[in-house]
Amino acid sequence: MKIYQVDAFTDKPFTGNPAGVCVLPGPKNDVWMQNVAAEMNLSETAFLMQEGDGFRLRWFTPAVEVELCGHATLASAHVLWEIGRLAGHEPARFHTLSGLLTAERRGEAIELDFPATPDEPADAPAGLAEILGARVVNFRSSRFDHLAELESEAVVRGLRPDFTRLKSLPVRGIMVTSRATSPGFDFVSRFFGPAVGIDEDPVTGSAHCCLGPYWSKRLGKTDMRACQASRRGGVVGVTVIGDRVLLRGQAVTVMAAELTAE
Repeated sequence: MKIYQVDAFTDKPFTGNPAGVCVLPGPKNDVWMQNVAAEMNLSETAFLMQEGDGFRLRWFTPAVEVELCGHATLASAHVLWEIGRLAGHEPARFHTLSGLLTAERRGEAIELDFPATPDEPADAPAGLAEILGARVVNFRSSRFDHLAELESEAVVRGLRPDFTRLKSLPVRGIMVTSRATSPGFDFVSRFFGPAVGIDEDPVTGSAHCCLGPYWSKRLGKTDMRACQASRRGGVVGVTVIGDRVLLRGQAVTVMAAELTAE
C-alpha cells in the first residue's frame, strides 16, 4: 500500500508540519499502526479506512495514539483529493475519537471544522517558569494541554525549555503563546509534547482549538491569523464560531512511498 508524507499548514515543501498518511485497504491492528508511526518518526501518522459516508481516521505519534490532531487531518484530506478518492468539490468526512470532523476546500486552502477545547482556570505546575526559562504571564489548561502566555513574541521565539522536566507533566503537551508583533499575525505560539514523544511539534492544529478561543476573548475578534514559531514554522487561519473552531491552511505532498512490511 502507499504511504504519503505531506507538509501541512504551509504552501512550501520542507516547511510546516510533516505528517504521514496511509489509506488502508482493510483493517489493521493497533500494534501495526503504532509500529508504522514509529518507523515514520513524524509527529503524527494518520491511518484512514473507508467507513460509511466517510473515513475512519486515527492518529499516532511515534509513541502513542492521540485523540485529536489538526495537521494530520489536513494532510489526510489533501491526500484524498490528490489521489482521487474524493472529487475536488466533495467534503472530507472523518470519524474520529473526537467525533465527526470535516474538511472542505476553500480556494487554495483547506478548512477544517474542529471542536473547540476552551481554556479553563488552573494552577501552574510547581517550577513551571524555571522549566520553561521564562516568566508566565497567564496560565490556563484545556482538555489536552497546558497553556502558558508569555511576555512577548521574542520570548516565545527564543524559548529553550527543559524537555526532561516538561515530560513529567501529566498532559499531552504545553502551548506557549503571546500576542504577535510580526506584521500580518494576531498571535504566535509554540507547542512542546515530550510526554507523547515530540519535544517540539512544528505546527499544531489541535492546539489552535484552544488558542483560538483564548485569543478571541483577548483580542475581541473571531477571525485571526496565527504563526507557530517553530524552526520549520507554519501559518494557521483561525475562526471561532461558538463551540467550533475553523482551521485553515495549505498542504504539499513531498513523498509517496510503497509500504511493503506487514
